[in-house]
Amino acid sequence: MEEKKKFISWPVLALMSFVTVIGFDDIIYNFANQGMGVITSWIILLLLYVIPYSLMVGQLGSVFNHEGGGLSSWVRGTSGDRLGYFTAWTYWAASIPYVVDTANAVVVGFGWLINGNDSMEDTMSNSMFALLTFVIFLAFIFLQRHFKKSLEVLSTLGGGAMFILTVLFVFMTFTSLFMPNGHVETQPMTWRTLLPKFDLHYLTTIGLLIYAINGAELVAPFVTRMKKPTRDFPRAMVMLTVMTIFLTVFGSFSLGVFFDAHHLPNNLKMNGSYYAFQRLGEFYHLGNTLMYVFAVTQIIYMCALLAVLLDAMTRMLISDTGKQFLPKKLTKLNAEGLPINGYILTTSLSAFILLLGVFLPEMNDIFNWLLNLNGIISPGVTCWIFYAFIRIRMDSRRFQSDYVFIKNDRMAIFVGWWCLVITILATIFGILPQDAAYGSSLFWHELILNIVGIVVLIGLGFVMPALAKREQQV
Repeated sequence: MEEKKKFISWPVLALMSFVTVIGFDDIIYNFANQGMGVITSWIILLLLYVIPYSLMVGQLGSVFNHEGGGLSSWVRGTSGDRLGYFTAWTYWAASIPYVVDTANAVVVGFGWLINGNDSMEDTMSNSMFALLTFVIFLAFIFLQRHFKKSLEVLSTLGGGAMFILTVLFVFMTFTSLFMPNGHVETQPMTWRTLLPKFDLHYLTTIGLLIYAINGAELVAPFVTRMKKPTRDFPRAMVMLTVMTIFLTVFGSFSLGVFFDAHHLPNNLKMNGSYYAFQRLGEFYHLGNTLMYVFAVTQIIYMCALLAVLLDAMTRMLISDTGKQFLPKKLTKLNAEGLPINGYILTTSLSAFILLLGVFLPEMNDIFNWLLNLNGIISPGVTCWIFYAFIRIRMDSRRFQSDYVFIKNDRMAIFVGWWCLVITILATIFGILPQDAAYGSSLFWHELILNIVGIVVLIGLGFVMPALAKREQQV
């Protein structure tokens, strides 16, 4: 009986994966980019990309189970310490825009909770928006060590509540269609409406789709804790895909019920979640009740996520990269075992990213730019997963595991390259701004910010080993 208690069942693993993969905001962001056509994009991506991606992650977690299954350990195990360090650095660098974006979302959430509408966007200056974001960021740098355990619990509860609210939104939306005043805002609603427009703008939005569904690598270590991983892990990933298809497809359709997909608000990415619950509440004569429930849930979840991320990402960089590649001052721990200088570096780069965005025309532009920056860097980091998978399948006799995705090595390598090429292309096209007219002054402004942000965040990864080497020579 004791042995059985240690195993993780495949439905539990699927649910654990689901929380890390998709959220209501992810549906909003991509609906804003592609309208109702995103439904087709979700189906294609989930079937031809997410399933193989998740199953590759399972094999990598099984091969490197003795190292904890971390992404940098996968690359280190296949290609050596230096590339393992650079993987850890890029993973950490990708977290910088993410935590800044999370802090932004907290400010927006408080704006809706206090005002009950989107008036903050009109009354607050860009500099004040950035300052409040930075204050929240700093507050959690100091608070996370005192409340870390309670915030981890809150993040779990917030994530669960967010999932329940998303399902509730879909259910209530479909129910509304059978009521006397129920109707679909998006007209005409035909099969052509569900097809995306394959053009340059579409290519620039693929990165944000991948950003929305990545995260399965976080549960990779648990593959070795399954009773029969060869049979049960694929089941868990198929269940994950079915759940994700349900939420993304029906969630996107539900948004089309309350928003005209042909004429979407310009600030939908920043305020869309609140608009959606506000309109749902108005239809059911509940006023702003549902919006306030969502705002409280969003703030709790984002605050807890911010605190956990700030600690985890810094510790991961300091402890998982090898001290030979980082200056000693950066890896130094204080009496309480906290990497204070690592926090300072994280804070400084976050302030730099915020400062870049301050000079954009509007607050909405800042929010969209930060989100799009995530859609560039995050898929770029995901490339390491497919690189590591290709390497282990090229030498499958050396890298053996309990769970194997596609027994034929050539076919497995082909699928690995398929996912890698798609991700690389999505990363490259993602550099082009999505929310500005091509060739406009805002387009060139955001394009320059994208390039500068990437060069600084990733470029420092090359500088650190040089500083460490110089330090060792002195």
